[in-house]
Amino acid sequence: MIDFEAARVKMVENQIRTTDVTAHSVLQAFLTVQRENFVPAKSKSLAYIDNDVEICPGRFLMEASPLAKLLQLAAITKSDTVLEVGTGSGYISALLSLLAKSVVSIESDEALAEQAIANLAGAHNVTVVTGDMEKGVANQGPYDVIFIAGSIEDVPVELSAQLKDGGRLVAVLGYGNAAQATLFVKEQGALSKSAHFNASIKPLPGFRRAKDFVF
Repeated sequence: MIDFEAARVKMVENQIRTTDVTAHSVLQAFLTVQRENFVPAKSKSLAYIDNDVEICPGRFLMEASPLAKLLQLAAITKSDTVLEVGTGSGYISALLSLLAKSVVSIESDEALAEQAIANLAGAHNVTVVTGDMEKGVANQGPYDVIFIAGSIEDVPVELSAQLKDGGRLVAVLGYGNAAQATLFVKEQGALSKSAHFNASIKPLPGFRRAKDFVF
């Protein structure tokens, strides 16, 4: 029988703290949310490994270390309204629910969205929406923070338009080991960006640019 509470503490101490995550709110969220409840039953024993965990074909629960660093980069406070892009099984939504005032999360896969809603039954400040992730959820914005839960090539204009002035958007741009965790800040309607660290995380479906035709 796995002691999930002990595994959760080890995850925080050995995988997260050792990668320069010092924000108390982020560390406490990882200690609180039961990661094993957000993976398939057959994968519960893998919930706390130092790697991504597949939750359905082509979709993964993000490895704890890069996820914690991305959440720390977002600098979410209890006054923030957050849009999460890519709900998955709801694990990141649960973490965000402890960091933010309220969370709107969009997922394109209906089955995953239904699963996330069930998993998040106790998180009363989270709303899960099914729809095109690239388009966000404009009718519930604008948002203080937009958190993109997977790597992408570019931030769609429709998403950045939903960010409040002074708001932050965190995304991993690119694929593989060269991908970079990037912080966007909106100031007077314009986005500035800064790259912070490399982060090899799984891509979100639907965000790849169409390749230009070459003669």
